[in-house]
Amino acid sequence: MLLHLIRHPQPLVGAGICYGSSDLPVAPEHLAACIQTLQVELAQADSCPIYSSPLQRCSALAEGLAARLNTRVDYDARLQEMHFGAWELQAWDDIARSEIDAWSADLLYFRPGRGESLWQVAQRVRAFLTALLQTGHEHVILITHAGVIRIVLAYRDWQSSHSTLSPAPDDALAHIALQAASAPHAIAYGALLPVQLK
Repeated sequence: MLLHLIRHPQPLVGAGICYGSSDLPVAPEHLAACIQTLQVELAQADSCPIYSSPLQRCSALAEGLAARLNTRVDYDARLQEMHFGAWELQAWDDIARSEIDAWSADLLYFRPGRGESLWQVAQRVRAFLTALLQTGHEHVILITHAGVIRIVLAYRDWQSSHSTLSPAPDDALAHIALQAASAPHAIAYGALLPVQLK
């Protein structure tokens, strides 16, 4: 299955703010420009199903593309960004250093702001991908967030080194999640990344 992975456009939020799963809008001009660019890049994906995070920075793009590509949108909460609990919409500089250090010391299981752990995010992304691969689609568009995209890319890397078609077991998923967490955060807003899954 070919996934057309797309990160949402830049949300309306100040620099240096932790916004995770907060539901933020996108500037109309950024949204319009992103739709126009992606419509051209996805010209061969006409009628391709779209799966999207329900957060509005993704859903606005999904609806705009669906109208241009003559397709439908299925929303799935498993595609949402990590929920940072009490850290949501706080300036990173205002979060206690001890909390940041605790997260760094336990990237897999620590729950930032008593929200969601990386392990929990990885589990829901694995569940989504497992269900998606059973649909029989040849290619789909996924509109989601940088954290989810990094997990999907790490999952793809794991798959490419294993012959099994089964979902990644828990020990492999832990490795996948930590690989995603250590990957450079270099996914641009509105970026399109083609990814092959099996």
